[in-house]
Amino acid sequence: MTNDYKQLFQKQRNHFLTKVQHQTITDRRKKLKSIKDWIKKNHKEIIESISADFKKSPEEIKFGEIKPVLSEINDALIHIRKWSESKKVNTPLFLLGSRAEVLVEPKGVVLVVAPWNFPFMLTLGPVVSAIAAGNVVTIKPSELTPNTEQLILRMFNDLFEEKDVAVVTGDAKTGAALIEQPWNHIFFTGSPNVGKMVMAAAAKNLTSVTLELGGRNPAIVDETANLKDAAEKLIWGKCFNAGQSCIAPNYLLVHSSKYEELLVRLESAYHKIYSIGKQEMEMNKAFPRIVNKRNFERVKGLVDAAVADGAGVILGGDFNADDNYISPTILTNVTTDSPLFQDEIFGPVLPVLKYDSWDEVFDKVNSTEIPLALYLFSRSSKNIKKVLKSTTAGTSCINETTVQFIHPELPFGGHNFSGIGKAHGKYGFDEFSNERSILKQRVGWTSAKMIYPPYTRFKRKIIDFLTWRM
Repeated sequence: MTNDYKQLFQKQRNHFLTKVQHQTITDRRKKLKSIKDWIKKNHKEIIESISADFKKSPEEIKFGEIKPVLSEINDALIHIRKWSESKKVNTPLFLLGSRAEVLVEPKGVVLVVAPWNFPFMLTLGPVVSAIAAGNVVTIKPSELTPNTEQLILRMFNDLFEEKDVAVVTGDAKTGAALIEQPWNHIFFTGSPNVGKMVMAAAAKNLTSVTLELGGRNPAIVDETANLKDAAEKLIWGKCFNAGQSCIAPNYLLVHSSKYEELLVRLESAYHKIYSIGKQEMEMNKAFPRIVNKRNFERVKGLVDAAVADGAGVILGGDFNADDNYISPTILTNVTTDSPLFQDEIFGPVLPVLKYDSWDEVFDKVNSTEIPLALYLFSRSSKNIKKVLKSTTAGTSCINETTVQFIHPELPFGGHNFSGIGKAHGKYGFDEFSNERSILKQRVGWTSAKMIYPPYTRFKRKIIDFLTWRM
């Protein structure tokens, strides 16, 4: 793999212009099928690599890392021809004689910068969309998950020449050098702070971007909610991948009349899903570890600071630095001034706050940056409508958490601080495509010539008619 990123970009650019942009839908499908076949053939190695980085269970890897990628591929294989079709549009009277259409074409040479929290799925998902749309791709996987990084490198070296799909490994300096190239599109998944740097670098080349960022995602439980059901879904949504998910609930707002009961229900749900005792939980192979020491210390520091400020630990609060283990932890008496509320936690820690009125809820939710996800547990259609109308978010679930990500027909992405652009299915395909407008005019006389100078009295009447009557 060359370290000359300018040379790599030019190599891919030349390959795109001379070959790839002339390839057929069948050629794209062959590429996608080759990725699918490789995943099926090497699924054990995929599971071993991700497990080595997170100590994540095979079940969670299959459902959370492999299945979404296979679903993306299958969806593209089924719909790619339809997605790629040009679209004819109507012709207005003042352009009589012309024909118009929108041609869907690949953007060209694109860069995918992937995160560490779902290192396989969040790398492969955008790559599938990029290839389906007919692009050549350079991939920068995360160095924080080295085993998965090497697996991805081997995978694409097995399947493609680097002029088609290149994988560049390295640290943040490598990523910073890559984003300086004049890519036709950059798809970045990661933190808002790094997203700002990606956008700033892209702006120098007027490169379009898709930014999948994080969010301080609220979960709301109103007085009508089924508390047993809500508790189980909240525990699972918060603990999936040990909370290292951009769509995990970041804080929980509970109506004061249900506050005490929900705390009991949350503890019961935790014991039902994971364990009874501390030692049993730490040994539970269904619960992953924090990715590295730095992130372990960051999350632990948030909990320690909250407790020092008076927060109460009603569940968990156990740490093992030797194994980067943090138990599922629920905290009460957390204020909105606490870093635990102000920051994206990205760990298995859930602060629970109570509310008495919807004004309190909306003040808290709308005082933060727009979240990537908002969750509401309610059996009141009136309350559901009120929340959806009074807030905004990239995605939302009613009486559920997290699973909106895997719905193949829903766009996934943030809004402002939580992201720009959408992913998955046709939405991801569109991010890597250019809609090129085509107008075909007849030769000779056209209605458009009736507005050419010189402006005779008759032409002025035509212009006035077109301006004011149509």
